[in-house]
Amino acid sequence: MTRFNPLPWLLLGFAVFFLLPLGLHGLWTPDETRYAQVSQEMLMSGNWVAPHFMGVRYFEKPAAGYWLIALGQAVFGENLFGVRIASVLSTGLSVLLAYLLARRLWNDPRKSFACALLYMSFGLVAGQAGYSNLDPQFTLWVNLSLVTLWFALDSRTPRERLGAWAVLGLACAMGFMTKGFLAWLLPVLIAVPYVLWQRRVGELMRYGPLAVLVAVLVCLPWALAIHVREPDYWHFFFWHEHIRRFAADNAQHARPMWFFLPIMVVACLPWAALLPTTLLKTWQEKRQPAIAFLALWLLLPLGFFSLSKGKLPTYIMPCLLPLALLMGHGLIDLIKQGRVRTIVINGAVNFTLGMAAMVLLIYLQITDPLYGNSHAEMFSLSLVFIVLLGWILANLLQAVRPMTLWAMPALGIGLLVALLPAGMPALIADNEMPDQFVLEHLDELQQTQALLSNELGAASALSWRLRRPQVAFYSTVGELRYGLHYQDSAHRKITLDNVQAWLAEARQQGSVGVLMRVRSTSEHREEGQLPLGGKRYRKGNLVLTIYPRQP
Repeated sequence: MTRFNPLPWLLLGFAVFFLLPLGLHGLWTPDETRYAQVSQEMLMSGNWVAPHFMGVRYFEKPAAGYWLIALGQAVFGENLFGVRIASVLSTGLSVLLAYLLARRLWNDPRKSFACALLYMSFGLVAGQAGYSNLDPQFTLWVNLSLVTLWFALDSRTPRERLGAWAVLGLACAMGFMTKGFLAWLLPVLIAVPYVLWQRRVGELMRYGPLAVLVAVLVCLPWALAIHVREPDYWHFFFWHEHIRRFAADNAQHARPMWFFLPIMVVACLPWAALLPTTLLKTWQEKRQPAIAFLALWLLLPLGFFSLSKGKLPTYIMPCLLPLALLMGHGLIDLIKQGRVRTIVINGAVNFTLGMAAMVLLIYLQITDPLYGNSHAEMFSLSLVFIVLLGWILANLLQAVRPMTLWAMPALGIGLLVALLPAGMPALIADNEMPDQFVLEHLDELQQTQALLSNELGAASALSWRLRRPQVAFYSTVGELRYGLHYQDSAHRKITLDNVQAWLAEARQQGSVGVLMRVRSTSEHREEGQLPLGGKRYRKGNLVLTIYPRQP
């Protein structure tokens, strides 16, 4: 480890497993199709202030996250790579932060490499890296704010201290403009108890205002611009997306308080068996300032998120960088001491999980096949077997050679995130990646004059592929409920009662494309209200009908 620079190896692994596979599979619904369309619409309309989803006001998030996804599409094209590159680069920068903070804390190349590698190979981090949504971006800004907080508190010169506090303010501002007020709360949540314990409140009071000033100056232009353009934005965003989601009994994604505890275990696979040793070592070393800071960073946000009524697994992503540092610190100490039992157990547990998944896949393929007999399906099945064999072999090597091959689980997770999405069976890929179905019929759809869909995920895939925001919403409103209340958008709602009249009027202007998701009883009823005729295509539970012009 002392004879080579670990950063090139991290970059190589990152490029091979995260960057290269970005275009190998379609956009997942609902998140990826939504973020692709909202950011594309910014590029097309030139409105970088107020997010719109298929031409309808969409106030669930601020604008900065869409800016970066839009920038990816502007630079690399409106394609799969362009949509996902912001998430990949955000994850890569968080890996770099893990490396830099570990180097600052311990000045040990082995620990710096281990911490960065563990963070990069945590299942939740790796899985979100190639997935277009706002969580990797928000996690980057939270990570940057807390890494620079430590650099500010650990700075050696006044210039370094001022620079760190200023970057902290910038990170908080970008986090706020990506996902909201939580970006300001989390650094305060960690900083206040830490400086109280260290008896350094005066330092926080002297330099904290600089971070606040920078954050306000960065946020203010956009905050004022959206208030002028959309006066109701802040009322909706504050009360609905923060207060209601945190405290209301009917909050979206309501989960029990203990929800994040098992999620934390799953999130740090394939390193989950190291958790007990990591937590025990953290407790034993809790009086060390660096360990206490990382423990506060891990536990306080986790407790705060657990108190919230609304919960999603990705909410805990800001807790994973300190966990990776604590885990890497403990892992390298175990190797130095020759105590490899925990590492052997970790490899054995993952090996067992891989073998169980392999046996289950074979059993299902024999009794109730997930994959068909076509060449495409067999190729997808082969990719899944490659993933499982890679996982099994990598973790077996860790268990057999824990001193020298302790890092092998990272190879297993790399293969998983690179190949598994492309290896999905048709019953998943055909239903959950509607943009690929749209792409197959793109030429015909480009000739249509009007578009209709009964699901927002399918509608946004249609809108993004055709670069046409004006899709009518048939018997669905979902997350556009608020935006569709505005008078200039109300006409986009089509009901069971007026769909035939709407189609008749639209067909007088030209052909009409109707993309339906048909799986439930209500959706079959919606399909039954459509007139007969037209060209009809089906793939999974998606049905596309092209109605010709009817004067």
